[in-house]
Amino acid sequence: MRKTLLSLLGCLLLLGMQAYAQDRSLTGKVVAEDGSTLPGVNISVKGTNRGSTTDAKGEYSIAVSQGSTLVFSFIGFQSLEANVGSQSVLNITLKNDVSQLQEVVVTAQGIERKRNELVYAAQGVTAEQITQSRNPNVMNALAGKVAGMDIKSSNAMGGSTNVVIRGFKSMTGNNQALWVIDGVPVSNANNNSTAQQNGQAGADYGNAAQDINPDNIASINVLKGAAASALYGSRAANGVIMITTKKGKKNSFDVTVNSGVTWGKIDKTTFAKYQNEYGGGYGGDKLSTGAVNPARFYTGNLGAGTGPIARFDDDASFGAKFDPSLMVYQWDAHDPFSPNYQKMRPWVAASNGPAKFFETAVTSNQSINISGGGEKSTFKVGFTRNDEKGVLPNSTLKKNLFNFGGSYDLTSKLVASAAVNFSQITGMGRYGTGYSGKNPNQAFRQWTQTNVDLLEQKEAYFRNSQNVTWNWNNPTKPTGPIYADNAYFNRYQNYNNDNRTHIQGNVAMTYKIADWVDVMGRYSYDGTQDLQEERTAIGSSGTSAYSRYDRSFYETNLDFLANFRKSITKDLSFTGALGSNMRRSKMSSIRAATNGGLVVPKLYSLSNSISAIQAPEEIVQKIGVDGIFANAAFDYKSLINLELAARQDKSTTLPKSNNTYFYPSVGANFNFSNLSFLKTSTWLSAGKIRANYAEVGNDAPPLSIYDVYDKPTGIGSVPYFSLPNTKNNAALKSERSKSYEVGLEASFLQDRIGFDLTLYKTNTLDQIIPVTISSATGYTARYVNSGEIQNKGVEISAFITPIQTSNFSWKMNVNFTRNRNEVLSLYGDVTNVQINSFQGGVTINAALKVDENNKPTGGGYPYGVIRGTDFSYTADGQKIVGTNGVYKPTSASNKIIGNPNPDWLGGVSNTLRYKSLALSFLVDVRKGGDIWSLDQWYGEGTGLYPVTAGLNELGNPKRDPVSQGGGVLFPGVQADGTPNTVRAQNIDGNGATAYGYAANGPRAAYIYDGSYVKLREASINYSLPSGIVSKLRAFKEINVALIGRNLWIIHKNMKYSDPEDGLSSGTNNGAGGYQSGAYSAVRSYGFNVKFRF
Repeated sequence: MRKTLLSLLGCLLLLGMQAYAQDRSLTGKVVAEDGSTLPGVNISVKGTNRGSTTDAKGEYSIAVSQGSTLVFSFIGFQSLEANVGSQSVLNITLKNDVSQLQEVVVTAQGIERKRNELVYAAQGVTAEQITQSRNPNVMNALAGKVAGMDIKSSNAMGGSTNVVIRGFKSMTGNNQALWVIDGVPVSNANNNSTAQQNGQAGADYGNAAQDINPDNIASINVLKGAAASALYGSRAANGVIMITTKKGKKNSFDVTVNSGVTWGKIDKTTFAKYQNEYGGGYGGDKLSTGAVNPARFYTGNLGAGTGPIARFDDDASFGAKFDPSLMVYQWDAHDPFSPNYQKMRPWVAASNGPAKFFETAVTSNQSINISGGGEKSTFKVGFTRNDEKGVLPNSTLKKNLFNFGGSYDLTSKLVASAAVNFSQITGMGRYGTGYSGKNPNQAFRQWTQTNVDLLEQKEAYFRNSQNVTWNWNNPTKPTGPIYADNAYFNRYQNYNNDNRTHIQGNVAMTYKIADWVDVMGRYSYDGTQDLQEERTAIGSSGTSAYSRYDRSFYETNLDFLANFRKSITKDLSFTGALGSNMRRSKMSSIRAATNGGLVVPKLYSLSNSISAIQAPEEIVQKIGVDGIFANAAFDYKSLINLELAARQDKSTTLPKSNNTYFYPSVGANFNFSNLSFLKTSTWLSAGKIRANYAEVGNDAPPLSIYDVYDKPTGIGSVPYFSLPNTKNNAALKSERSKSYEVGLEASFLQDRIGFDLTLYKTNTLDQIIPVTISSATGYTARYVNSGEIQNKGVEISAFITPIQTSNFSWKMNVNFTRNRNEVLSLYGDVTNVQINSFQGGVTINAALKVDENNKPTGGGYPYGVIRGTDFSYTADGQKIVGTNGVYKPTSASNKIIGNPNPDWLGGVSNTLRYKSLALSFLVDVRKGGDIWSLDQWYGEGTGLYPVTAGLNELGNPKRDPVSQGGGVLFPGVQADGTPNTVRAQNIDGNGATAYGYAANGPRAAYIYDGSYVKLREASINYSLPSGIVSKLRAFKEINVALIGRNLWIIHKNMKYSDPEDGLSSGTNNGAGGYQSGAYSAVRSYGFNVKFRF
């Protein structure tokens, strides 16, 4: 494939050079009326497929013959034609085109509208903004660039990303935005296991929307509110991300090649930091009497005489104090291939801690895009190859992305078009997440001993590829690991692999009936095929196993759309659309696993199961939705716009008696800048106010109406079937959102400064929630339509050009979001619905405010609040310290201890351009949002972190007995209100500790503020001057860029981790607020070279 493309490219270059040899070079500069340079102006030779663009200084060079006509075009300016005579220099001045200051944007169902006609908030992102840092994941590339959009990403290689617009609206359903490519919805499925999404064991295989090729994107338009997305009906509740792909142009030919590489290293400020005073063990260094603890080591003779043997069956670091003069048998004394076999070594902290485990990530990206067209046709074809090596050993991700699109004018009125996007994603060694032995960070952040040298573990594995662990089940006579495997054995033997094939495409016919009406028929297909295989090798701490998961999904859409644009009178015009949509989708999956272990080592097959495998878990889901919709917009003198829209959907996921729903929308705007006394204003470029109301839906999930039997694991060889614990409901209906929005848009000084301010409120009713019912029914819960969530907030997107001269410009974009979410009601007397329950004794909830008798007092808490034990307080709000010296937890474990929703979000992007050199950078800000850390709760309980060691306020070791001046004195009061004087013991990890899980203090002590300020991305681009490029003949543009992503966490409050990494990335209803086995942020640096021919 690569050789074929290179051969084709070579031929094209030779043909181009031959044609140019007959012409001469014409140069010049293009400026605006105020003298400012215009980079990116499109220049074409009329009647040919030749063209060029101006560089960063507004200069151009083009091969042209005398007598030709050049066409100069640029958005926001009037096109200009200029005849070429005998001159060698042709300078051009373009005039502002006021009618284009409000550009054409793509709205719902692919309908194009002028921005000044819109009655709702819609924010665009350009192709340059998406690709300038060369992020291969288009979802992550949007972070910080759109007001109202909250993006939670994973630090795992190819990991999931959660995109939520204007807050969480559904308690148990889908909260992800709808992705649409060229008017066609595409799947953004997350195929990770339910356990993985709930913070337990599992690998992160990413989202389907990551398959979108960033190099194929022309623009993105985000439809935020219900009025903007209403034409999608039951899929519109969460907003829509409209992607318009690149298209070929008639009478043109263009080739663009990109080649780049990035390297990544973990940000060590987001990784665990160990104390280096005490080593492995639970028993402590001293007894409470102050005497040396004889149990801090085992004693035996492993070959070099009787001596201390480290307690490697303990997964904690509350052991003996490090002493280089103390010789101890350590884990490698049992490894006959180790140079330390049967030898004692000094008892010291590891020289190479777990941070050494992480490797340098390398990502290479190569792409070629060819576009063009003739008199009646256009085409666009592209191919991208992305190869990624992750920071974890034995992790790779390969992407092959192919796209094709084209159109042909069958007649002057009939146009046929087609597009295909194909992707193949192949992964190996995807990252284990959550509380899982296959997540190395579970051990590194929670259970690893501080004396374990990771490079020695690496050498031990590669000597014979065996599971030579530090965590032996018996340090004197080990037979295998007890809890933790050798981290390298885990990565090279217990790895997973996956493959996803994604095909998305459409064919359409458009017929222009008259100048004011055209009709379009379109058939689209979106399909994915997934295979995921996971393995646990013989010799692991867990039972050996092999499992595979096969999933196929497809969705077809058959659309009809009629577009109208007609002047009714001189002052009144009409724009409308009438359409229908027939959607059909099917998902089928099968999951199977071995039972009881594997017979033959390294043979990963279901047939290699020790016991007969259990019946596979098979799921088939079908959805059908038929919709009709209409849109009517009226424009009076380009001053006032009124828009009405409606959609009616009929869904198969709802009962036949209640399966049809109507979704209306109405909005208006007032373009006050078109008032006669403002129209000629030199200071006001554009301005409008807008308001709208809309109702949209969130369809009920499949298989939620009628009860069906599950097939659990059999009893021995006897299979059986049972009903689920939660009863379905044949009377369910879709969730419904009612949304109000007002906004003000304005720009000034010929678009040098401007803003878009939006206020909104959305109430989502008829929530589909499980409520507790009597167990006498045979169920524990039942799904009902009840409950209401409200989101209200403010969004601001602004731009400013502080400096604009002929050689230098500075442009800035600012986004700000403040959303307030509240659960207004639930069901009957129900005051809390538990969304998720996590290890560590915390839960995520939808909750109402209650009094001391658990009776509603009116109103509720934000969606996703964290419950657990809280600090006990006195009447005047002081923390109470218990009789053991540790903060006293509440007796109730359902106290609200955190809110994962941010106070506000912000993003500031800057582009500074000097001649051919441009510097761009983006700062992304998240203020607030609580996170409960299982890593800190366990890690402090096992004595890993610095807070558990060192000196107390008396200058004595914390791990000395209280009777010897050690221990920890926590600020607070005793139960009677007097200042606390009781010191907490901190001598061992078996309960006599002041921190973490072993201290059994309040869970609220491990709530952290998830705020951050990040330098999200930066790039330095240099475009070769047109004079140099013109001498190369075949080239139109050559650009070299230095790029960086996640370069600097300027500020964060969370200790030893990245607050952005945690549960909720990729989950449909995950509000976040929980972190377990968190992955560190990865700083990436690299370069990219771009050629245009």
